[in-house]
Amino acid sequence: MASEEASLRALESLMTEFFHDCTTNERKREIEELLNNFAQQIGAWRFCLYFLSSTRNDYVMMYSLTVFENLINKMWLGVPSQDKMEIRSCLPKLLLAHHKTLPYFVRNKLCKVIVDIGRQDWPMFYHDFFTNILQLIQSPVTTPLGLIMLKTTSEELACPREDLSVARKEELRKLLLDQVQTVLGLLTGILETVWDKHSVTAATPPPSPTSGESGDLLSNLLQSPSSAKLLSQPIPILDAESEYVCSLALECLAHLFSWIPLSASITPSLLTTIFHFARFGCDIRARKMASVNGSSQNCVLGQERGRLGVLAMSCINELMSKNCVPVEFEEYLLRMFQQTFYLLQKITKDNNAHTVKSRLEELDESYIEKFTDFLRLFVSVHLRRIESYSQFPVVEFLTLLFKYTFHQPTHEGYFSCLDIWTLFLDYLTSKIRSRLGDKEAVLNRYEDALVLLLTEVLNRIQFRYNQAQLEELDDETLDDDQQTEWQRYLRQSLEVVAKVMELLPTHAFSTLFPVLQDNLEVYLGLQQFIVTSGSGHRLNITAENDCRRLHCSLRDLSSLLQAVGRLAEYFIGDVFAARFNDALTVVERLVKVTLYGSQIKLYNIETAVPSVLKPDLIDVHAQSLAALQAYSHWLAQYCSEAHRQNTQQFVTLISTTMDAITPLISTKVQDKLLLSACHLLVSLATTVRPVFLISIPAVQKVFNRITDASAQRLVDKAQVLVCRALSNILLLPWPNLPENEQQWPVRSINHASLISALSRDYRNLKPDTVTPPRKMPLDDTKVIIHQTLSVLEDIVENISGESTKSRQICYQSLQESVQVSLALFPAFIHQSDVTDEMLSFFLTLFRGLRVQMGVPFTEQIIQTFLNMFTREQLAESILHEGSTGCRVVEKFLKILQVVVQEPGQVFKPFLPSIIALCMEQVYPIIAERPSPDVKTELFELLFRMLHHNWRYFFKSTVLASVQRGIAEEQMENEPQFSAIMQAFGQSFLQPDIHLFKQNLFYLETLNTKQKLYHKVSAHFLESHLHVEPWDQGQPQGLSQPHALHSLHLCLQKIFRTTMLFQFVNVLLQVLVHKSHDLLQEEIGIAIYNMASVDFDGFFAAFLPEFLTSCNGVDANQKNVLGRNFKMDRVRRARPG
Repeated sequence: MASEEASLRALESLMTEFFHDCTTNERKREIEELLNNFAQQIGAWRFCLYFLSSTRNDYVMMYSLTVFENLINKMWLGVPSQDKMEIRSCLPKLLLAHHKTLPYFVRNKLCKVIVDIGRQDWPMFYHDFFTNILQLIQSPVTTPLGLIMLKTTSEELACPREDLSVARKEELRKLLLDQVQTVLGLLTGILETVWDKHSVTAATPPPSPTSGESGDLLSNLLQSPSSAKLLSQPIPILDAESEYVCSLALECLAHLFSWIPLSASITPSLLTTIFHFARFGCDIRARKMASVNGSSQNCVLGQERGRLGVLAMSCINELMSKNCVPVEFEEYLLRMFQQTFYLLQKITKDNNAHTVKSRLEELDESYIEKFTDFLRLFVSVHLRRIESYSQFPVVEFLTLLFKYTFHQPTHEGYFSCLDIWTLFLDYLTSKIRSRLGDKEAVLNRYEDALVLLLTEVLNRIQFRYNQAQLEELDDETLDDDQQTEWQRYLRQSLEVVAKVMELLPTHAFSTLFPVLQDNLEVYLGLQQFIVTSGSGHRLNITAENDCRRLHCSLRDLSSLLQAVGRLAEYFIGDVFAARFNDALTVVERLVKVTLYGSQIKLYNIETAVPSVLKPDLIDVHAQSLAALQAYSHWLAQYCSEAHRQNTQQFVTLISTTMDAITPLISTKVQDKLLLSACHLLVSLATTVRPVFLISIPAVQKVFNRITDASAQRLVDKAQVLVCRALSNILLLPWPNLPENEQQWPVRSINHASLISALSRDYRNLKPDTVTPPRKMPLDDTKVIIHQTLSVLEDIVENISGESTKSRQICYQSLQESVQVSLALFPAFIHQSDVTDEMLSFFLTLFRGLRVQMGVPFTEQIIQTFLNMFTREQLAESILHEGSTGCRVVEKFLKILQVVVQEPGQVFKPFLPSIIALCMEQVYPIIAERPSPDVKTELFELLFRMLHHNWRYFFKSTVLASVQRGIAEEQMENEPQFSAIMQAFGQSFLQPDIHLFKQNLFYLETLNTKQKLYHKVSAHFLESHLHVEPWDQGQPQGLSQPHALHSLHLCLQKIFRTTMLFQFVNVLLQVLVHKSHDLLQEEIGIAIYNMASVDFDGFFAAFLPEFLTSCNGVDANQKNVLGRNFKMDRVRRARPG
């Protein structure tokens, strides 16, 4: 005993030193090593048992329990039976003796250690494990301890970690399911006893505004007045110990409900009891009494009561989240909904003492979140089955949800409720689509609710009605989705408006358009307040109140314009004719507004509050252009109609729109407004494509401005957009016209002139301009290259999917610029920023115009690139030029991906050079780099090469196809194929999970399409026994070396002599070391497919050898593992 006591004192001293602020990291490592060594000693647990019973040092107790935890979870198989019996006996006794005095975290850890023993030994060697827990729960003195043990058991045994076999997991779940009825009965009894005991002793309160809330709505929601009366009874005041026991019981229920199936074990009595406790969350009176009484203890009591409500709602939500509901349980669900909606009515009830919002503000925030989760689950999972019940009034529920939504005290709460309405609207839309015959009946049932929802959502986005809340929204900080809080608020609101529009188009339009009109009148009336001053025009509105009202009106107009734009999709397609007049009204109004803004130049007007009103005016103008752009598909459909009817009305719309756009194509206009105008111009040119567009004077002005060498260039993005629009006007075929009326000759000449003007400076560059003596500074040359190539690349990209004629004209115009680019490329090979842009341009050309470029010139480009990208140049780009250099190499590889996928024999002569570049120049540079840069593109190129050029490696013969008895394909270029496979194998030793997943997918695809694994197996024979194995060293992130050195030891020919062995081995090692756990399923399927090439060889030779080479497993364990592998030859269906 003396040695045990001495050890305890030494351990206490070490632990105190370890956690002292002055202890160095080096000393901490020494102590850690000492502690680890002690824990590994046989019999260390006996010392730890003594430590636990004799110390009050928290650190020592936690360390001792960690030793037990490690022993039970990692070494339990090797512990003698007598020692196991002693541990199973001593630890529960220790817990029972000290559970009231131990710190809660030590007590919980000790409970988990005991449960870990049960996880291993129950019921065979620890038959009273669960019986002991039930006895603890049934004894009033140890009820809390029993509940903690029960919850820990549910957590550790029902959802065990991966270190248990599948058979043991299934056994544990079955054992627990056998106990469910007993456990739920005990928990029900605990909760009912506490409730009944305190209900009896609770004093009858005086009448209050909240008592007896059993009006018509409640009568509808609850089947009987007695149910309403029961739920309306006063909530008892619980003592602290009872609250603690109830909270533990509810926590147990919540976890049990997360995994047990819905069944008769979940009784009506239990559900009613849970709902009793859910009322604690909405009991404002008790919370107020606690705060009024003033003591901190009372306040804590109030918080605990609220917590009981949160825990009860957690239980309800666990049940709600189950989509698979047995028929016999549906009645229980209905009862749950009725009782929950009683609570919803209770917390949304208006009375003299509380408004709904103030009531919600006083409730616990967590309770509100749980309640919102319940509503979401109800609508998304159960509404479809409950709606048909006559005793469940869905419309009344929507009334409550409406009140709950629009009285939320926080923005996040409001967003969550809007999500619920979106789910409901999606459900309604889906229901109508599947039952078109009942459409009118369904819509009539919900029409009032939807119109009310639409009106209120529109009011909530307007400063006129909701200024205080809207001004709280942040409109500067971007979230992960690159939108501000205000933008998110507006977007979610407009999604609801759009979904209502889809269901009730006439109502939605008649609700929205008058509101838009009101705000437009204010905006259009500003012209009368514009006066001329010395420096220009000024808005003569100066009073502070008037400026504030104008600011709110402009913000509202901006939001409403976005709403109108969001609805554009509901005016096209089959409903175009039926809703034509409404859409025309909107479009004409938008055209008028955009022209008005451009003509009087509100964006340049001086205002009394320039920091507020000027951005507002710019935003309204920009949003009017964006809203008009949203109707471009409607205009395109109108264009088709106008072509047949030759209507002047359509011509006027387009011409007026161009009159609104043209003044904004200027460097003097703010970027926001300029880009909106450019996007609208692109839509007119690309989507609408009217024949007469090029002849409109305003369009001619834009052509002249862009091609004028003396005109100041627009910002890059705007310049690209305008050039795209002008190019598309000339290149895209006009709709509804035959080929002979497309005027291609004239358009071709005009397009050549446009490209010539845009590339004028670029075509004058010569290779010697970047080497001394320079004719212009290098930076100026780079600017010209960037500006020109960004425009040309965009033009090619946007034409790549169009007709052959359009692409022919495009390439004819670009031909000289392309040749200049190829001539300049060698001169800029060491300027990675320029090379990057040039390769982007060539990549776009290869993807879109390679047929038009012709074979000879394409070959010239490829050969130039292959010559320029030497190993030295590649190393310089990848190793020394950072991300830009890597991007250059990646784009070069992407170009080669396009080349190797080309059908036919034209580019096949380049395959040897491309393979050599990949395997001899690029791969050696990146193989050992941890960074994934370049690797992804390289392996995609190798995959594309194999996938599209299989016959380069495996020749099929006519004779082989007739005589099936011999190998069907003869292998060629074997060294190159071997090198590629070795590279794929090496990639599985890298820590990058994305590369691993990509390459595993590539191998599986090649196996599915080309029987890759059979080819690898059949062709890599004895000559490959001397190939360097993949595991020189060990992969990053794995704690033990791979067992690939056993390559030469396997007995069966296929697994002994093929590279397939290495693939299977490395994938199994990855599974063993859990380095890529997210890909377990994919790896398992790949191993199966590889092993299926020869199951006999896999089970008889490879598997025993693999187990022999595994470290950390004794011979007996290896035998058990080997026996547990079954000769399953049919892969189980993947889980759905």
